[in-house]
Amino acid sequence: MSVNALYTDLSGYYDLMCVDIDYQAQSNAIRRLHQIFGNGGTTHLDLACGTGPHVRHFIDAGYTSSGLDINQPMLDIAAKRCPEAHFSLQDMSTFEINEPLDLITCFLYSIHYNDGIEKLTACIASAHRALKAGGVFYFNAVDKDKIDNGLCVKHTAKQANNTFTFRSGWHYCGHGERQSLRLSIEKTNAEETQVWNDEHPMVAVSFAELSALLAPYFEVHVFEHNYDTISPWDNASGNAIFACVRR
Repeated sequence: MSVNALYTDLSGYYDLMCVDIDYQAQSNAIRRLHQIFGNGGTTHLDLACGTGPHVRHFIDAGYTSSGLDINQPMLDIAAKRCPEAHFSLQDMSTFEINEPLDLITCFLYSIHYNDGIEKLTACIASAHRALKAGGVFYFNAVDKDKIDNGLCVKHTAKQANNTFTFRSGWHYCGHGERQSLRLSIEKTNAEETQVWNDEHPMVAVSFAELSALLAPYFEVHVFEHNYDTISPWDNASGNAIFACVRR
C-alpha cells in the first residue's frame, strides 16, 4: 500500500493514533513564544494541520486561524472540528495565501514531510513570503545526526471493539538528505488482527544545515523540545523547537 493510500485510508483513525499528544500544551507553548518574539498579531496558519486540533486551540485562544494539508479527508475532519476556520488543500512547500499572516506553525515534526532539501527550502521561502513584517514561523525538528534507528514510540488505544497498537520511529541511513518515519499500526478484535507497515519519506537535515537554510529569511532562535518550559537548546539534544522571526 502506498504512503498516501495508507494516510487516506486511516484518516478516520488519525486522532486515535495521536491520542497521547497534548495539543493544548503544545499550542500554549507556541503562544507563549509568540508573545516574546511575535508582532502582537493574531492571524495564524497551521501547515500540515491534519484534523485540526492545534487550529482548534488557537481559535479558542482568540486567533484567526486557518490550516492546510495535502490530504482532503483530514481537512474534512478539520472543518467539522473548526467550522470557523478556512482550510485549503495545498502542499506546504509551495503554498499561497490571500493576506499576510502574523504566525505560521508546523507541529509534530511535519516540516520533515518536505522530502528533500529543495522542497524544504521552498517551504521556508513560502513561509517567509506569507508572513507580515515581524511575523514568526514556528516548527519542531529532529537532527539527522542524532537519530537512533533502534528507538520507537508505542501506544495502545481502543475504539469500539477494536484495540489499536501504534508504533513509530525515525530511520536514517547515515548519509544523504532523506530519512523516513516508519509506522506500524495493528488493529485487533475478537475475529482477526490486521497489521499495516509503512514508511513515510522525509527530509534529513542537521540543525546546523537547517539554521543555514533559514538564515537568509529569518532570525532564528532554537529551544529545547519541552512544551512546559521555555529554555534555549543545549546544542546536544536531537529534537528542538525553532522560532524564526521574519527578516
